[in-house]
Amino acid sequence: MTTIPANLQAVRDRIERALAAASRPAGAVSLLAVSKTWPAERVSEAAAAGQRAFGENYVQEGVDKIRALAGLELEWHFIGPLQSNKSRSVAEHFDWVHSLDRLKLAERLSSQRPPQRAPLNVCIQVNVSGEASKSGVAPDEVGPLAHAVAGLPGLRLRGLMCIPEPDGGEALLRARFRLLGTISEALHGQGLVLDTLSMGMSHDLELAIAEGSTLVRVGTAIFGTRTVVEKPA
Repeated sequence: MTTIPANLQAVRDRIERALAAASRPAGAVSLLAVSKTWPAERVSEAAAAGQRAFGENYVQEGVDKIRALAGLELEWHFIGPLQSNKSRSVAEHFDWVHSLDRLKLAERLSSQRPPQRAPLNVCIQVNVSGEASKSGVAPDEVGPLAHAVAGLPGLRLRGLMCIPEPDGGEALLRARFRLLGTISEALHGQGLVLDTLSMGMSHDLELAIAEGSTLVRVGTAIFGTRTVVEKPA
C-alpha cells in the first residue's frame, strides 16, 4: 500500500516539475497538506516525513488535532467556511485563515487574537467563478475589504485564495487562477504587500502553479480518498 511519505514525495515532485515547466524557481510554492477528517495519527505520519503545514476545514476537529500534536510545532491553517460564532477558537489556535470573506469576521478575529501570539495570517477568499453556492468576495469587492483588513492590528493580510469550479476544463481553470493573480497585482499597485496566492489542489495544482500560485492545498493525493461523511464546520 502506498504510504503517506511516498505520497508526499510524489506531490513535491509534481510541484517542482510544474515550477520548472513554468520557468519559476524551485521552492517558490509551499505545500499545505489538507488533513480534514483524517486522524491525528495520519498528521503525525506526514509530519515525520517533513511536512509542517496542515489545513483543516472544521473548527473543533482542527483544535483537537492542534492540542493532540502540540509537541510537533506544526503550522495550522483554517481553510473552510468560518461562522462568526466560532471565530474565537480559530483566532486562539490557528496560524492562518484562508477563507476570510467579510469585514465583520475580520474584526472579530483581530480582536480575539491573543496578544501574546503573532498576528493571524489571513487570505481573502475570492469567488472567482461567481457561483452562488461558493463562499468568497466578488472580484470587484476585494479592494475595499483588503485595505480594511490590512489595517487591523491582530491580523496580517498575506494574500488571496480561490476555489474554482472543479469541472470547467483546463482553459477555464487557468482563467480563474489568472483572475486571482490579476487582482493580487492590482492590490500591489495600491500599496498592499501580499506574498500569497492560495490556489490549486490535488487535481489542478499544475495549472495553478503555471498561473502563479505560491501555495497549493493538497489532501487526497497525500492522505487518500476520504470515506468519512463530512460534517458542519
